[in-house]
Amino acid sequence: MTDEKKEESWRFSDRVPDGDDRKRRVCDSCGFIHYENPKIVVGAVATWEDRILLCRRAIDPRYGFWTLPAGYLELGESTEEGTLREAWEEARAELEIDQLLAVYSIPRISQVQMIYRARLKTPTIAPGPESLEVGLFRFEDIPRDQLAFPSMHWALKDYWETRDQDLIAPRIAPVDM
Repeated sequence: MTDEKKEESWRFSDRVPDGDDRKRRVCDSCGFIHYENPKIVVGAVATWEDRILLCRRAIDPRYGFWTLPAGYLELGESTEEGTLREAWEEARAELEIDQLLAVYSIPRISQVQMIYRARLKTPTIAPGPESLEVGLFRFEDIPRDQLAFPSMHWALKDYWETRDQDLIAPRIAPVDM
């Protein structure tokens, strides 16, 4: 089959498939439905003693702004594995996960963010390829006006409010987001 024929056979259109109730991307030739689902983001409020790990972003969006170590979950990963991987990729940090801090459902950007409470195994950190720099900040010294995303503010606030509790119910996004 020529490349032109292949391309022609893979054309998609937006329509409501039989038995469904919403428009989907459907292959005009074979009927394959390409589901577009929300992305899962995983990350952690990771601490060493009284300090919180932050990473200055070396990628867009929000290049140069600070964030918690977090990113998209990969296929075949558990949310915990993804959280540990993201901490390593962004800050060369090795974590021990404590528990789930929050699940933020953010429909306007089609994301579900799962943020854990975690502790660094050692204070040794360094920028990974997606970070300009990394740092350990006391809560009062966090550069709040330079945080990359609203969910970083929520996670830090939720962490601070629950920091002395051994067991917590996961938090959710603010109603007025």
